[in-house]
Amino acid sequence: MRKKSKGSSGPKKKGKLSKAERLRLLKEEEEQRLREKEEARLKEEQIEAEKLEKARLEREERERLEAKWDRYMKCDGSPDPTVLHEINTFISLWREAQNEDIQSVLCKSNLVADLIQELEFLLLDTPSYELPENKVMQYKETILELQTLLWNKHNEGTEHLLKQANVLVDIDTGNMQTVIKDKKVTLYIWANLNKNPRFKGYEFLGEIGFELPKQLALSNIAIRILHTCFDHLSPQSSTFSLEVKKEIEETKHSVNLLEDTIGEEMKTPEMENTGVENISTHDEDIQSNRKSTMSFSPSLKEAVNEGRPPTNEAVGSMITMHPEELSDSSHLLFQQHEQEEVIDNDVVDLRQFMPLGGVYYFDLLKLPPQRKHLKEWSILQLLEGGLQTFTYPMETSPRHEKAGEIKFPSIGVSFKLSKDVMFFEEPQVARWDPKGKNWRTDYISNKIYSVEDNKISFKMKSCYTFTLFQNDHINMPYLSWELRPEGLNGAIFSISSAFTDVQFEIKDDQCRLNFLFTEGHEVLPHIKQKWMRPITLKTALKTAGVNFFPEEDADKYVSIIKKNNQVEKAAYEQMALLSPCYHFCWSKWNTISGCENVVLKVKEYYTESIDDTWPLYMLSDCRAQRLKITESSETFSDNLSEFSAFHSSLYHAVKAHTSDTTEDIKTSHYQFIDCVYQLLTSTKVLTYS
Repeated sequence: MRKKSKGSSGPKKKGKLSKAERLRLLKEEEEQRLREKEEARLKEEQIEAEKLEKARLEREERERLEAKWDRYMKCDGSPDPTVLHEINTFISLWREAQNEDIQSVLCKSNLVADLIQELEFLLLDTPSYELPENKVMQYKETILELQTLLWNKHNEGTEHLLKQANVLVDIDTGNMQTVIKDKKVTLYIWANLNKNPRFKGYEFLGEIGFELPKQLALSNIAIRILHTCFDHLSPQSSTFSLEVKKEIEETKHSVNLLEDTIGEEMKTPEMENTGVENISTHDEDIQSNRKSTMSFSPSLKEAVNEGRPPTNEAVGSMITMHPEELSDSSHLLFQQHEQEEVIDNDVVDLRQFMPLGGVYYFDLLKLPPQRKHLKEWSILQLLEGGLQTFTYPMETSPRHEKAGEIKFPSIGVSFKLSKDVMFFEEPQVARWDPKGKNWRTDYISNKIYSVEDNKISFKMKSCYTFTLFQNDHINMPYLSWELRPEGLNGAIFSISSAFTDVQFEIKDDQCRLNFLFTEGHEVLPHIKQKWMRPITLKTALKTAGVNFFPEEDADKYVSIIKKNNQVEKAAYEQMALLSPCYHFCWSKWNTISGCENVVLKVKEYYTESIDDTWPLYMLSDCRAQRLKITESSETFSDNLSEFSAFHSSLYHAVKAHTSDTTEDIKTSHYQFIDCVYQLLTSTKVLTYS
């Protein structure tokens, strides 16, 4: 056997890794493992959140279908206002009915008011993607037809009553006065049969009264005051809706996009290279006389409407214009809209003020001819045109006006405020302008408001339709809020403001006003302790002057830090999911945290803890975390709490630091969760506190 030479050696062994290298590799592997674990956890949380959102949308769709079925199965003899042939038949039959007395008219007007309210609720509650544009137009046209029919029937019923004024004359006053009350309408009628020159005025049952100047006391007139609990005039105002302003802004954006695109297309490569901006091939005389006109091709219109840049072909189909001319045209296009946006000082902005207490239609009418009895005959003169108004101030000749010989004193009005409405400040009186379709405060003077008597009086230049207004945002911003569980599928939601404290109780799919505390006593007994759906309770409270439900543009009238809409919406969804087991409360750091973050206090409700410190959680558009600071800290910091991590949602961040409440949350009814969510989104406590 041959021996290996001493110089030969075997294969070399690989060098061993150093300790530092091994630690580095182990650390990288651990970080990779933790990263993958965190990504898997976040992905799982995201999938769970998407499932919950999908389930919520399905529940809402199911509820709307059930509501449609309930309406279909309703057998009370009333027409379905969404079915065109049913509502048209109802309108035609009532329009053809003649010589109806005022009592039957007022009775049927309640049904018409309910039908209008049902259509308005559908327009408000149904998502835009479920309600086609043709249906929206149909509902709005039906509402307008019903309102017109209702007004005509009120006039016919009033005329029918006034023709019998001499039969219903009051022996003590020598005039006819009567009050007819129904569920939603009250009619006050006074007919001047005596024509006493010393007549000053009259008061109906201590509720509402008027004062007439001498010229009217001697005239053949009647006074009609129609008080309706509903308001069909305000929706006609230009300041009522936010949609018009949105459309104007979208159109402006489209034209600005068109200007920019055309400006770029008009610059040829030669222009860009030489720095020349405009080249004119016409002489100055032709340019000065040229009209600023342009025509749009269908493809150009489509591009502008969709908000994308037009193609070269589309732009080329336009008549060539200078940028200055295009700018002038756009200014002319929006000049009318901008003028409409400027609100007159006397016009009431319905985005800032809300009409309360119903509408008072104060009409000065010509007294129709009365029935005369001649032996066995009863003679009644019939006039064409139906009920007619009496003009005041009366028409005079220019000579008399210049000499100042005739003066027309104002008409006085006084009435008690409704007990079903809360006024936190002195109400504002406004009259309806039928030409401008707005509420105005001019031509109203000598206003006196008595808090003790709950009464208001004022004078008007003529007879107007009027109502009372109050600042819609008087209870905003809120001072504090709190949401806590209350038994199975129950919760208590409280909000405090500068003027009042309000508490809502939530049970299953309904909620109610537990109490409304102001100046040491409770009010609104007609709403308290009555179970309603959230949107119904919202409407009832706003109608009563208690508004804790800010609209989309309320931040223009309230000094707040407006939160990111997506962050706020996500917070309400997760608060609703956690509401069966967790207690939520406002935090002073919410305002300081900025518009992209939401900060609130959260703790488990049913666990006993010696430590009363509330944990703080912050939610942004991409993550949620528990904060290191507390409510009593001196400065704000977004540092993470010890032994905590970032999470994809508030739902998972809260559950990571508390006991397992998954089963309790799963056993809660979905309608209760949805009811809590609706109240939170309606009150917007995270933005307006």
